[in-house]
Amino acid sequence: MIRECFIEDAAEICRIYNYYVENTTITFEEEPLAPSEIEKRISNIQSKGHPWLVYEENLQIIGYAYASEFKSRCAYKYTLETSFYLSHEHLSKGIGTKLYTKLIDECRKIGMHSLVGVIAVPNIPSASICKKFGFQKAGIIKEAGFKFNKWIDIEYWQLIL
Repeated sequence: MIRECFIEDAAEICRIYNYYVENTTITFEEEPLAPSEIEKRISNIQSKGHPWLVYEENLQIIGYAYASEFKSRCAYKYTLETSFYLSHEHLSKGIGTKLYTKLIDECRKIGMHSLVGVIAVPNIPSASICKKFGFQKAGIIKEAGFKFNKWIDIEYWQLIL
């Protein structure tokens, strides 16, 4: 079931996210986060009226998606950056598609015009889901990050709603 995220979900979200922090280059964070940091992020995003959703199965959160401020300048107010993470034990089960469907719908409901996905490459699953929903590759920034002793490019993907 997909539902709105609550502050009390922070520990489970932290568990999902920290796997990617410690084991992959799809996030540029290098140190695991504490649940208190996730609580701040949830509160910050939701206080702006932006969606943060979780996918829950058998009372366990196995994925989440949110849309956050793309840039802080006022003229960007109708553009949000989308993110989603799934428990690494629950990949390729259609959960990402369900979460992204609901996230995009919620962004439309709040009057957004443009969504941007920022993907560290390679990340075939994220690029695939962007393509599935009609996002277009808008650009690439070479060697934007450095993690695990290697340079990482990022791609920008955009969907006009």
